[in-house]
Amino acid sequence: MTRTLVTGSEAACGTDAAGASTFGSATVVRLVNTTSTARLVTVATAVGGSTVGTFTLLGNTVEFVDKKSTEAIFAAHASVLGTSVGYAN
Repeated sequence: MTRTLVTGSEAACGTDAAGASTFGSATVVRLVNTTSTARLVTVATAVGGSTVGTFTLLGNTVEFVDKKSTEAIFAAHASVLGTSVGYAN
């Protein structure tokens, strides 16, 4: 069984590239959408950088995103919360 190792404090995602976060240079980020509305999540090359990719985070769901430590995440709404995590055995 894989367990989640929390390595940072949860915070609302920024809503544009300038407000994006690397979540403390994390390589794994746990995202939770706290509303029932699906929200677009974007991974950027850096804070203020260009888009690496996007995905839709369904309402009331959790997703773990693997990313490079320099890449940053933002969402279409601040109801998406993120925290840096790792995996523990």
